[in-house]
This record gives sequence, C-alpha cells and structure tokens, in this order.
Amino acid sequence: MNDTVQTQYQPRKVVKHAPMSKGMTTKRKKKPNILAVINECCTGCAGSPACVDYCPVAECMYWVPDPDHPPFGRIEVDPLLCIGCKLCTSKGPDGTFLEGCPWDAIDMVSTSEWEAVHGELPY
Repeated sequence: MNDTVQTQYQPRKVVKHAPMSKGMTTKRKKKPNILAVINECCTGCAGSPACVDYCPVAECMYWVPDPDHPPFGRIEVDPLLCIGCKLCTSKGPDGTFLEGCPWDAIDMVSTSEWEAVHGELPY
C-alpha cells in the first residue's frame, strides 16, 4: 500500500519583473514530462539574461531582484507555464554553446521528481 499522499502544488505569490519571456499566452494542454528549474549558478546575466529570449511562453521566465544586493537578481521559471521545450538550455554538440544559458544554470528535471518535492501540478 502506498502511504505517500500527493499534495496539490500551491504557487507562492510572486511579482514577476522584466526582463521576462514573451510568446504564447495560451494555457498548456498537458503537463510536460520535464520542467526547467533554475539552479544556484544563475547570475541573472547582469540584467540581460540570455535564456529569457529563447523561452516561447509569455511570463514563464522572469527576473527576481536580489533585495540584499541590488541591482543584482536571478531568473526564475513558473512551473505552471513551463512546457519543457529545453530552448532555454540549448547546447550544441560536445557541449558547445549555441543559445540559451551560458552558465549552465538551468536543469531540466522530470515533472514527477519536481512534483515529489513541490506537490502535484494541476495541469
């Protein structure tokens, strides 16, 4: 018997700041198999993040200012909007940089692994 109770993901209230991704605004049709997750390597690219321009979903990737160290900050990903397309992390053969994050600060995590920590996504 499975004693694990899956809770619903409860998004925290966030003010999304520019720069942020632009693109489609329609609700995703299904949960993706993978989600983009920003790791501790994110520097925010000094306010001109490379990853944001490649994301095709409006307001999925957005700037979060560092209140202790203005004007610095980092990028975050909205898990309710991410479609798992990997465009923000695109790399070429043998690890060459083509587009996306130059700091390797974005991990693609399986949705089930993410949900085990944060709760089940509604869609």
